[in-house]
Amino acid sequence: MNVFFLYFAIYTLQGIIEASEWGMNDMQFANDQGTFSVSHRKAQSHHMAANHFHSTYEIFYLMSGKREFFIKDRTIIVSEGDVVIISPNILHRTTNTEKPRHERLIINMHESCMGTVNGSYREALQPLFEKEYLVVRRSLHDRGSLEALARMLMQEMLDRRSGFEMYAQTLAMQLLIVCCRHIQQDSAEPLEAPSPMHERMSEVARYINEHYMEELTLDFLAQTFFVSPYYLSRCFKEATGFTFVEYLNSVRIKEAKKLLEQSAMKVNLIAKKVGFGSVTHFGRVFKSVTGQVPLFYRKGKQAQPVGLGSSARD
Repeated sequence: MNVFFLYFAIYTLQGIIEASEWGMNDMQFANDQGTFSVSHRKAQSHHMAANHFHSTYEIFYLMSGKREFFIKDRTIIVSEGDVVIISPNILHRTTNTEKPRHERLIINMHESCMGTVNGSYREALQPLFEKEYLVVRRSLHDRGSLEALARMLMQEMLDRRSGFEMYAQTLAMQLLIVCCRHIQQDSAEPLEAPSPMHERMSEVARYINEHYMEELTLDFLAQTFFVSPYYLSRCFKEATGFTFVEYLNSVRIKEAKKLLEQSAMKVNLIAKKVGFGSVTHFGRVFKSVTGQVPLFYRKGKQAQPVGLGSSARD
């Protein structure tokens, strides 16, 4: 009987130690300018609490585990050792798979930082500027250089010695170069959807991206794709992590933000152009999605790129 309790105590202690190692173990850094951030996390389970797009390039390195990643209009499975690089203002969200435990490193870097490290960065990172996102899959044999760079960068952020941010940015640039070289040298494998249902919901997402400026309703989309509203609502949420309304609003606000930053168009005209019938409703939705009022992003009034703070939610 005593032996039983001894084994039970040892097993429980191991579980406590393991849980503490795999609890929400976070390392976070973001500079004051909003141009560079680093987030490392070990977690038993994690669903992003909100939709997500920002003005920076995001490097998502999955160090262990498996994640479901929805990017713009499609769902992909990301496995240990994979790197996903997402361009600015591309909507994305991560959710658990059947094995939710994972460790990941996220680096958000504004293009202005790349030019600071090296003025000829565009030539070295050509694949990065040709696509909205890159998925780099490396074999276990080829993963050493990525792992070493990631560990060095994390150590810099922990030590925070003189010049740590600049050094971390050079390491991030090396990560990007290694990934772009891999894309250039090896033909990318086609990204298959996890299931036919996911592929079908990708078609719905693509339709929304192409017609967001029109009056879209769940009933209308259900009729268009020959399914019931209930089925569409349930499957869209399961495949993307978004409700239909969340996704539609996020696409519209992303496009509105782009117009605010790149044009002099009046706010009421932008609201109408991206599909909102009321400028008041547009303002409320804009604030709920971005955390800011529309004029915050008006060209010439925003001194620094924004959108880094939410990277820790991935």
